[in-house]
Amino acid sequence: MHSKIMKFTKVVLIAACCAMGYGIYAQTPPDSIPTVSLENVARHGFFYAGGEYVGDAGRETMGGAMYVEVMVPKEIQHPYPVVFLHGAGQTGVDFLQTPDGRPGWAYDFLDMGYVVYIQDFPARGRSQYVPDVDGDMNIRNAPNIEQVFTASAATADFPQASKHTQWPGTGRMGDPVFDDFMRTQVAFIGGRQAQLTIDANVALLDMIDTPVILLTHSQGGWFGWNIADERPDQVVAIVTLEPAAPPIRGVDTTNVVYRERGGLAWGVGNTPITYDPPAGDASELQVVIEDQADEEGLVPCYVQREPARQLVNLTHIPVLFMNGEAGYHRIFDHCLAGWLNQAGVQTEYVRMEDVGLTGNGHMMMLEENSAEIAEYIGGWLENNLD
Repeated sequence: MHSKIMKFTKVVLIAACCAMGYGIYAQTPPDSIPTVSLENVARHGFFYAGGEYVGDAGRETMGGAMYVEVMVPKEIQHPYPVVFLHGAGQTGVDFLQTPDGRPGWAYDFLDMGYVVYIQDFPARGRSQYVPDVDGDMNIRNAPNIEQVFTASAATADFPQASKHTQWPGTGRMGDPVFDDFMRTQVAFIGGRQAQLTIDANVALLDMIDTPVILLTHSQGGWFGWNIADERPDQVVAIVTLEPAAPPIRGVDTTNVVYRERGGLAWGVGNTPITYDPPAGDASELQVVIEDQADEEGLVPCYVQREPARQLVNLTHIPVLFMNGEAGYHRIFDHCLAGWLNQAGVQTEYVRMEDVGLTGNGHMMMLEENSAEIAEYIGGWLENNLD
């Protein structure tokens, strides 16, 4: 009997402690752990798109599948969902939260009333990597990240670097915001990445089964053109943030000159895409280089020899092409925008300082004025989609 009384007393004491709030307080994350309000989210889930069995007979595993997260706002205000595609070495985290703890663009677009889909490319992040099939992986080091993404004004030597002001914190190792950003950097594969990602996104669009807006960044920009090429009736607009560029040859950004390696062989990417007249190989594209650049700090562009082949599956899709004032892409992004327009793609090339968005580098969706950039994009979509 005495034992039963003691057990009952312990239960009462525990209940009393919880009633006084001790249990509640113990479950609340400290301020150092950022959280996001879900008050505008009606439903939230995840799934995998694409994939196939790979490997030797008797040892098959699933490869090429892509992790996708979906969020549905309480009030859907737009008919077309937004599908986010990140860049090289990144994951969907880039659109979920900024390194200084603010809600990411996924939540900004949710608040505008869009259904959003966020992905980790195949063989990246929460998507399965198959070593024997997917090949070697690469990862960026911190000094390189400082130069090209976060602390360009202090560390980089391309002409526009000194204008970079929007990264939160110093952008250097030891700064807590930079250190948190480095924790999000992941290893990524080379050659197979493009086709795996294009195939998985085509499968994703088939699963969504309604036209979508593609919002692409950097490496994801290249993949976006091919996804739209394969599913032209399922893409109503493309918003691209400093997509992979430039056409034909790569650029030495320090000296602002072309180099032998790099560049996009097919003009908009390095995977075959539909031109009219058809091109069976990238070498069939007839190109010339402009005599001079539009202004100092930019390269002259490779363009098609007229009459230019047309990207016939993209000509009906409006494109917003965002270029930051202070990123290394400023040197050559105008060339890709020009290539797209020459190929019949209705592309609006926005130098962001011209619309009051100043000081941005390549990772603009994570920078201090990220919400203002999202608002600008939202306004453009309102004006360009029925």
